Amino acid sequence: MALKLVWNKRPSSYLKKELKRISRESFQGAESVETGILSNLDKALDEPERYPSDKYKKNNDGTYRAFETYSYRVAYRFSKSEIKILRIRHIKQEPKNY
Repeated sequence: MALKLVWNKRPSSYLKKELKRISRESFQGAESVETGILSNLDKALDEPERYPSDKYKKNNDGTYRAFETYSYRVAYRFSKSEIKILRIRHIKQEPKNY
């Protein structure tokens, strides 16, 4: 059974806002960021444990993972049926424990 990708509202709106901001300077830059993030998420769908455990998650049971691409950090949690996108933040922002 294939995993499905589930976006929480906050990371989805943050990514849209960031892509819009980037596209004002470079449409190709925005496309690269979007493609990079989505490509890594596709890889996570095939292999959810591909990326390292999220070091900012307290009491991480191993299902919370994160990766960085194009200066954005994407945190997600996987289960048997889905990968839920929890947070997307620029790496220059102060990291938040959760």
